[in-house]
Formats: sequence, C-alpha cells, structure tokens
Amino acid sequence: MENEALFRLGIFIGLFALLAMVEAAAPRRARTQPRSTRWVTNWAIIILDTLTLRLLALALPLLAAGAALDAEAQGWGLMNAMNLPGWVAVILTILIFDFAIWAQHLITHKIPILWRFHRVHHADRDIDVTTAIRFHPVEIALSMLLKIGLVYLLGPPALGIILFEIILNGTAMFNHANIRLPLPLDAVLRRVLVTPDMHRVHHSIHRHEHDSNYGFALSIWDRMFRTYIPQPEKGHEEMEIGLEWQDDRPSKLGWSLLLPFRK
Repeated sequence: MENEALFRLGIFIGLFALLAMVEAAAPRRARTQPRSTRWVTNWAIIILDTLTLRLLALALPLLAAGAALDAEAQGWGLMNAMNLPGWVAVILTILIFDFAIWAQHLITHKIPILWRFHRVHHADRDIDVTTAIRFHPVEIALSMLLKIGLVYLLGPPALGIILFEIILNGTAMFNHANIRLPLPLDAVLRRVLVTPDMHRVHHSIHRHEHDSNYGFALSIWDRMFRTYIPQPEKGHEEMEIGLEWQDDRPSKLGWSLLLPFRK
C-alpha cells in the first residue's frame, strides 16, 4: 500500500506540472486574480485535506483501497459473492464509483448543509488546475466515508479502486485546467470524458448553469440524466466564474475554511 501511495503521488505531481505548463502556454481565459495568492490558498487546502484523511485513517484503520482488500479477505460485498472475472470487476468498479461521485456531486448542490461546504470549491473566482484540489476538509472526509461504505457494500477489487482514484484525480485536474483545446478535439473528447470547456460551465455564477455538468471523469451521466449544458450563455471568455455575491476573499485561506459557517 505504501508503494501504491507513492505511485499515485508521482502521477498527481507529474500531471499537475504538465497541466500547469499548458495553462501558461495556452490559457483559455484571462485570470481575474493573481495566481500566486490563489495557489498558496488552494495548496494549503489540499494539505489540510491530506491531514484530515490521515486523521480519519486513525479512526477508521482502512480507507478505500485498504477497505477493498479487507472486504475481499472477509468475502464481503456483491462482487466478491458473484466471483466475477478480474477485468470485469475492475471495469465495473470504475463505472460504478464514477457514477457514485457524480451522484454525490449532484447531492451536494441540492442539500443546503452540504452545499455550504461544497461552495468553498465554487468560490474560486478563477478556474485552473488548482481548483481541482480546492475542497473543504469536511467535504473530503464525507466523500471518503461514502467510498468506504460503497466498498464494503460492493466488494470491488483493490486494483479497481486504485485505478478509479487515479482516474478521478487526473480527470479532475484536466477538466478544471485553464487550457484551450481545439474545438474539434473538445467535441470528440466530451463524448466520453468531461473536458475543461464542459466543466467550466459548472463553475458559472448563474444557478441554472452551475447546477449542470456534474461529472468529473465520464460525461455519460450528465447526458443520461439530462443535466448536460454544452456551452455557457455568455461564452467562455465572458462568463463569470464563482459565486454571485463574492469578492476577492476566496483567495484567503481563513475565509475559505470558515465559509460554510457564514450566513
């Protein structure tokens, strides 16, 4: 499990650096705030998220991948009972958990107490690769608890969980990145994957737009459940990102962490 964590960290850092360089070379939108200020805050948040998961691991000795190994050893979960071929179980794991994260994302927009925490992510006035890591520690902990519960219910293979986590983190950074894809390429990619232009609609200040395009990896769920909006009304260069009532305070760490508790 230690090698798995280092492997995932290496992929994360490598992909982050690559996308950050592409953003600098071919940005989709002009920034509204200095990158240095926002990046310090967003990176501080992910450090706090990581510490939160470490603390959670003290209370729950097994997080998602470890829980999958435990479920397999105990024979718990639907997939373990069905004795599926390994490759089938891995594919099903990725699909089911991607749908679960899509559904969780939708629910955080619909339930007021969950939206209070999720709006920390939406408060970012620019959207770039660091926005993908800007989630309140409470939301990160709740998401992990959901995944652990699903693992014990479904009994997926640990390899499927590890691949899902890598895909989720990678696609989240990709579709939050401020990069300009050729429009024909975007049109092809979004048939399967959530592209930056597709997900940027979700960060609009307008409620009818940010209540759409909930996917992180696969675009099929938004099409299937009719929550898909192809483009923002004002276009990508002119659309406003963030929350309607905000100012420059989301770039401050303390303000962002306390946002769920403000009226």
